[in-house]
Amino acid sequence: MPTKLTLTLDKTIIEKAKQYAKHTNRSLSDLVESYLERITSSEEAIEEVPKEFEGLFGSVDLPTDTDDKQTVRTILAEKHWR
Repeated sequence: MPTKLTLTLDKTIIEKAKQYAKHTNRSLSDLVESYLERITSSEEAIEEVPKEFEGLFGSVDLPTDTDDKQTVRTILAEKHWR
């Protein structure tokens, strides 16, 4: 059941988040909900992610059986074999 939540954030961050949401055809609420779901469902997984990539959570919806570590290994291997 959706519940209203009031947040206090820096105005610049709000504007950037709104632009990002519009660019990705998502609502700001959806972005926040996706991020909170991600960090609360797997605290261990979020700690392993480099800080530079934390902002990408919720950007892409992947199948639940995706092996994140293997995907990263594959991408890096392809990058370095070129």
